[in-house]
Amino acid sequence: MSFEAAMFPLGSVLLPGTLLPLHIFEDRYRALVSDVLERDGQFGVTFIARGHEVGGGEERTPVGVMATIVEASRFEDGRWAIGALAGRRFRVSGWLPDEPYPRAMIDWWDDAPGESIPAELVSRSLDLITTVGEMASELGYSSPPTPDSLPSDPVDLSYLLTSIAPLGPSDRFDLLCAQGASQRLVLLEQKLQDQQILFGAQLAMEGGEDIGR
Repeated sequence: MSFEAAMFPLGSVLLPGTLLPLHIFEDRYRALVSDVLERDGQFGVTFIARGHEVGGGEERTPVGVMATIVEASRFEDGRWAIGALAGRRFRVSGWLPDEPYPRAMIDWWDDAPGESIPAELVSRSLDLITTVGEMASELGYSSPPTPDSLPSDPVDLSYLLTSIAPLGPSDRFDLLCAQGASQRLVLLEQKLQDQQILFGAQLAMEGGEDIGR
């Protein structure tokens, strides 16, 4: 059943299980934080496909993740610094007027339960994350470190590997929308292979430029 939620569209993709630090300075989002802190501290986060975070008028994706504020500090001028933990995935069934801040009707969209992920698929994904991450570093991009331990739950594992993969926001959104953990890791492997080819071409071009000098 659909229910109303306060919404915070972002130019990045929030994935379940990750932490979201935010500096809140727009009046509408100051009001959002104040309101949700009086209730359960929850607000939805969706990816902005086109447009900007500030000012409104952006094109928002129909899938997002619920975030719960776990720490909040308010400045004297009304700004907020908050930290939120990403939880359940949802679908947007309809957007409501943006007064006093973005709101939508949403439905929970949980991953398919009871899945298992082949160990070789996890191993290949980790190898690709390491390889592509090293290539990203050579090109001057940053990528999250690989954690020392991995969760045993397949869904949590699939989101963790997605969160540390050196991919852009559009790829991350596609992975967020996967039906389940196994499908997510199959798609992750494909996207990392594509990224490996792209980074390889960029590195080859940079090497060619050095040789030509």
